[in-house]
Amino acid sequence: MLRRALAGFALLALGIGAAIALHLWTAKGDTMFSGKRPDNLGVKDGRLASCGRRLNCVSSHAEPGDAQRYVAPLPFKGSAADAIAAARKAVERMRRATVIRHEGNYLYAEFRSRLMGFVDDVEFTFDEKAGLLHVRSASRLGRRDFGVNRERVEALRGRLVS
Repeated sequence: MLRRALAGFALLALGIGAAIALHLWTAKGDTMFSGKRPDNLGVKDGRLASCGRRLNCVSSHAEPGDAQRYVAPLPFKGSAADAIAAARKAVERMRRATVIRHEGNYLYAEFRSRLMGFVDDVEFTFDEKAGLLHVRSASRLGRRDFGVNRERVEALRGRLVS
């Protein structure tokens, strides 16, 4: 009886795995793991959206004392147009990135994970007075991101600074 139950469970798991693999293989763009595009994106009162209590988000607009969510803004000498153009160029040179919106001193891009198609939303805005390019990178789904968003921002920093 136990052997039959284990065999049934194994077949069920195999079927679920096959269904997910088929879904990912046949999906054109969005998958069940891409999530819905957030409606709180953009610049409001000169700031990008807050990460809130999410642990899968980093932002240069978070409180500097918040080691989990804060990431330093990127210093940039030049105009807002130059800063956003440089950010766009850096984003476009990264894998699985798509620029969604580029308006004035704002840039929004999506990054997809290779295997499952998880989507992270990345935004930039430039504070011309301070000479700082602010950034926010957040996963759409899940509770944690295992440092992926922070690593992405630091990779972008390296591309913009060098």
